[in-house]
Amino acid sequence: MALTKKKKIIIAVAAVALLALVIIISVFASRKDEAEVTTVKLEVKPELRQTVTASGEVRPIRYIKLTSEVPGRIEEIYVNPGDQVTLGKPLVRVDPTQLQSSQEAQWAAAQQAINDVQNARNAVSNAQQGLVVAESSVASARQQLVSLQTQVDRAQVDLNTAQRELKRYTELIEAGVASRFDYDAARDKFDQAKIALQTAKANLESQRVAVKESMERANQQKISVQEAKTGIKSSEMRASQQQALLRGQSSQRSKATQLSPLNGVVADIPTRVGEYAVSQLSTTPLMTIADMSTINVEVNVDETEISNVEVGQQAKVKVDALGDKEIVAVVTQKNPLAVSKSDTQGGLSNRVNVQEAKEFKVTVELRDMPDEIRNGLRPGMSATATITTKTKNNVIAVPLEAIVEKAPPSPSPGSSVAGSVPTPSSNEKPKSLKGVYVLTGNKVKFVEITTGITGEADIEATSGVKTGDEIVRGPSRVLKTLKDGMTVKRTERKAGASGNANEGS
Repeated sequence: MALTKKKKIIIAVAAVALLALVIIISVFASRKDEAEVTTVKLEVKPELRQTVTASGEVRPIRYIKLTSEVPGRIEEIYVNPGDQVTLGKPLVRVDPTQLQSSQEAQWAAAQQAINDVQNARNAVSNAQQGLVVAESSVASARQQLVSLQTQVDRAQVDLNTAQRELKRYTELIEAGVASRFDYDAARDKFDQAKIALQTAKANLESQRVAVKESMERANQQKISVQEAKTGIKSSEMRASQQQALLRGQSSQRSKATQLSPLNGVVADIPTRVGEYAVSQLSTTPLMTIADMSTINVEVNVDETEISNVEVGQQAKVKVDALGDKEIVAVVTQKNPLAVSKSDTQGGLSNRVNVQEAKEFKVTVELRDMPDEIRNGLRPGMSATATITTKTKNNVIAVPLEAIVEKAPPSPSPGSSVAGSVPTPSSNEKPKSLKGVYVLTGNKVKFVEITTGITGEADIEATSGVKTGDEIVRGPSRVLKTLKDGMTVKRTERKAGASGNANEGS
């Protein structure tokens, strides 16, 4: 059936309108596909620092918790929390009345013991004098014994002579030569000599008894001297014991006023004037003094970054109370035991939730502080430490916001032929590709890169890109939609303007 002229015109107009509509839609669609991106040209950065940032608190090198060493009511506290104290400064005073009474009583006991020692020494002196007298008596008795022995011997000789005379006169009388008178005289002389001998022997025996008694008295006096010497030793030991107790009481008396054991700052005073302080098993805490000669900051480093931290690395610390002032610090200790973020107790025994994130305590020592900063620091202040773990010079630094991670391409069948990369097993998770979009003309291309150390806003690119390459850095919502060969609209931006205000150069 032949078309009329009117119908042909209508069909032609409709075709033109449809073509115009297609052209308009394609133009708008092409404009919509041209995403607007921010670009940057890669340059060599003079220095790139890899850092680890962690928060914590100011900690002195040590705390000393003073406790009451003597019992008594607290009469006076000379300092307030936050005060600077020096070695030997009075801090707290406890009522010394009872301590003073005990000291005076012990002094009296010590004096009595000293007097006892003197008395014992006098007793030893007297006993030694008595021993001298007794030994002199023994010597005198022995001399007299020798004299009496001589008398006995002489009496024996006289008796023998009288006996011979009596025998001779007896023979003469029998012979009728001697008279009776001579015989009687010889007889009387013999009897007298015999009596004299008996008397001398009796005196000698008596003297022997006297010598024995003198020796026994001397021995007894020696025992008295030994006992007196033993007594003086006991008295001296008692005196030493009493003097030691007196020194202890004096020491306790002196501890009624507590003195600062170091130079530091008063961190806490839990007691008040009027409270009764006890000692020994359950001592009363008086105050806590922090040794601020060396000030540390303890921070908690995440387990994903702790491997980069080592002792000796430099750091910069900001204390919240001091504003933006940076303090130079050095890492001095890295605790090997992990601490759960929800638990302040560290150690290997913490196995409640092994999936929970862990942290490690790291200690940094503050150094080269001016006096106004040192005096302004207090234990427990919040602080943030930025630890420089690695430093590299003259590197190609890619902004972190330009990094794109893509899933690896699926391997094609038969790709695991000889000489090709083997296909990962089903148990191995394929690694994602890390790269950037390089802009050539107005089209982008994904380029895989190899990275090195990571700074605060940049990451080192060791391969894949070079100086002068123009890469897409954002926005991130656009980066996720880019594909190889896609046309974009760019806004150029220098790498030095990447906003690394905090990055060291």
